[in-house]
Amino acid sequence: MSSVSSSNRRPRVLVVTRNLPPLVGGMERLNWHMAEELSRLAEVHIIGPEGSAAQGPKGVTFTEVALHPLWKFLFLSATNAVRIAKEWRPDLVLAGSGLTAPAAYFGAKVAKARCTAYVHGLDITVKHPIYQYAWLPFIRRMDTIIVNSSVTRRLAIAANVTEDRIHTVYPGVSLPAQPVSLEAKQHFLGKYGLEGKSLLISVGRLTSRKGLREFVQNSLPGIVYAHPHAVLVIIGESPSNALGADLQSPQSIMDTARAGKVEKNIRLLGSVSEAELATAFECASLHIFPIRNIPNDPEGFGMVAIEAAAHGVPTVAFANGGVIDAVAVGRSGELLPPDDYEGMARTVLNILRRSPENKSWREGCISFARQFEWTEFGVKMNAALRVDDLSVSLKDKKAMDNI
Repeated sequence: MSSVSSSNRRPRVLVVTRNLPPLVGGMERLNWHMAEELSRLAEVHIIGPEGSAAQGPKGVTFTEVALHPLWKFLFLSATNAVRIAKEWRPDLVLAGSGLTAPAAYFGAKVAKARCTAYVHGLDITVKHPIYQYAWLPFIRRMDTIIVNSSVTRRLAIAANVTEDRIHTVYPGVSLPAQPVSLEAKQHFLGKYGLEGKSLLISVGRLTSRKGLREFVQNSLPGIVYAHPHAVLVIIGESPSNALGADLQSPQSIMDTARAGKVEKNIRLLGSVSEAELATAFECASLHIFPIRNIPNDPEGFGMVAIEAAAHGVPTVAFANGGVIDAVAVGRSGELLPPDDYEGMARTVLNILRRSPENKSWREGCISFARQFEWTEFGVKMNAALRVDDLSVSLKDKKAMDNI
């Protein structure tokens, strides 16, 4: 009786990840939505950081482990993956990034399940010798690797991941259900002293790769000279949990701004709520994405460019890393040659002069973003992970039980 009941169950997916709310960032949103989309087709159990269950998708089971220190998280996530795999018998074990690939691999071995990982550029290129020696081999051993961009795919192939096991699934986005109210916009603009300004918005962790300090030094003075009402609004903080990546502190950015006499044209907002972030996008004229090409620290995709497009806001970016997949030139923004700060300033000014409120860009941005909606992401993840095949396998098990 027990074998028949177990063969009737939905497929089971065990997810192991350190990147979930309450941590804030693109990878955290990605893993949250990945769990939600998988839960439509399967039972999902997540091993994640402390505090993640309270903010997790409905219908998903959580086992929380300590986030700090890193070694403790890695040890506890691996031991729990083995324990849960032995007791729960998942059909698929998924690592939310390369960091948890060993834990997912061992859990899958115990359960005799399929094993996969969703990897970003830095998961492949980080040059820490221990990571290269102890983590990359597990990524190579996965049954399937999901990558977040064409650039990450090339990096994985260069790292000797078998090409036919790699699937590209771009991260997703939530399109606003309705426009932000005029009252909310007015409150936001008044709160930060931005009435009558043209907002250039930057969203994300303040790492060296994001290139904000260099943009402030090399592009912003020229923009402000020609368009004095332009203000760079920076949303995000220096990360305390980033893998690799040097930081750019708010203080260093403001010191650079003062040296260029543009400190009055910058607002550093730090972390904000999802509602305020949506309002900031709706108030913005442009999204600035001056990504730098730093060896072994690639921009895997550039989700924030898609998020900006979802709000009808075009992106002006350097054509580095996976950003080339996240911006449709002439439709959702413009791409400049890497480090062309003069060209970036000219492009920003041209867009501000032609359409300071984005009206000429809005339709193209939103239509481009629509193909990245989370429901579309779920369909593509299902296809890459072959979750439907897990159901077929369970039916096969039932047939074998009845023989």
